[in-house]
Amino acid sequence: MEDNMERPENEDGELFEHHRVVASKGQVPLRVDKFLMNFIENATRNKIQQSAKDGHVWVNDQIVKSNYKVKAGDEVKVLFEHPPHEFLLVPEDIPLDIVYEDDVLLVVNKPAGMVVHPGHGNYTGTLINALIHHTDNLPSNSNERPGLVHRIDKDTSGLLVVAKTEAAMTHLAKQFFDKTSEREYIALVWGNIEEDEGTIEGHVGRNPKNRLQMHVFPEGEEGKEAVTHFKVLERLGYVTLVSCKLETGRTHQIRVHMKYIGHTLFNDERYGGEKILKGTTFTKYKQFVENTFKLLPRQALHAKTLGFVHPVTGKHMSFDSEIPDDMASAIEKWRSYSKNSTA
Repeated sequence: MEDNMERPENEDGELFEHHRVVASKGQVPLRVDKFLMNFIENATRNKIQQSAKDGHVWVNDQIVKSNYKVKAGDEVKVLFEHPPHEFLLVPEDIPLDIVYEDDVLLVVNKPAGMVVHPGHGNYTGTLINALIHHTDNLPSNSNERPGLVHRIDKDTSGLLVVAKTEAAMTHLAKQFFDKTSEREYIALVWGNIEEDEGTIEGHVGRNPKNRLQMHVFPEGEEGKEAVTHFKVLERLGYVTLVSCKLETGRTHQIRVHMKYIGHTLFNDERYGGEKILKGTTFTKYKQFVENTFKLLPRQALHAKTLGFVHPVTGKHMSFDSEIPDDMASAIEKWRSYSKNSTA
């Protein structure tokens, strides 16, 4: 299956293509409005139906109504009268936690809750909106996203490097591609990981049943190669604190790899970590976990360290960031619970 955000092309002088999805071979007939809800994050069925009513939903280059049944191999497009919002970038004066900056790059510590780049449902308040206010003429990457060499999820906190020149973008992107950059994440996961350390391998690609999730394809039949090295930092009873080092950088890689080995990230709603996955059935324990969820209302993942070679000086640079308060508080709460329950 394909799911692409298209570059705006004014094909008929009026409409711009926003989403294009090709239904897989196993697609059973399904109303186009329901079909599109599996692919467009934050889109309501009413909004999709309105688009269809306005003549903006196309299947195999024909306008269709929302009750059209999508079949295997159908090419479904959603078009609007304006270009996709991510191509209408507006500078915004948003404070940035910049830990390093020079003429060719900067390193920023992104807070949890901040979207990295504009997309469906998040057109303002993103890291890119802040960056283009802070720095003029950022180079665009292959996806037309200014300055971005890599990205982290909205609800993941931590370090990102941003390129300020074309040469720096090319140099840094090659380091990420060649797997010579260094990235360490700290994660709190459900369950007690038996091994002290290990490596998770398994191609990562879109989940065919839920396109908002990623999925591990262990035989490599779909997706892209993904390798995560993990090391246990602390065992806290029903959860484990781990360090994860990325060899590759796939979307949701740590989140989906940890779930794959049976240790979903704590409070990772998209992958089921917001449920009580381990522990007792006592009401007191349930209340403890729910209180901890409130302390940390997101997946327990922080991009703690980042290392790369400077594109101009050739010097190796390494950056480290503190675990943010919400995640640190949740870890401390589990630490205290673990000590008291084993005392």
